[in-house]
Amino acid sequence: MSRDLDLKKKWELLKSKISLQFADGEAVDLDAIVYLIGVQELGQGYRTFKKDEKINLMHIAICRLLEPLGYYEFDFFDEDGWPHYTIKEELPFLKAGEQSVLMKEAVIQYFIEKEVI
Repeated sequence: MSRDLDLKKKWELLKSKISLQFADGEAVDLDAIVYLIGVQELGQGYRTFKKDEKINLMHIAICRLLEPLGYYEFDFFDEDGWPHYTIKEELPFLKAGEQSVLMKEAVIQYFIEKEVI
């Protein structure tokens, strides 16, 4: 199976599972999945987050997703329990479509590690 077809198949399976579990079957997008990963990585359960906290959750998720690829490294938890990462390597310039593929691959790998798919 080609790499692109395999990615698409796994992505659709993951979207379906998450949509059923968190969105009553409504289709979720990459941003929604990244947000959920941020909530998971924060480890404080679901609650109402302020706008700046939502942005920070997305940042946490992106750092965690790109950590295995060598771009970020976990540094510490602050006094409020929020994880902080340091940049190990600058991300290369990627076109929008390339960014999307990179993130989808990282998300799929994350959920494979968590044994969701």
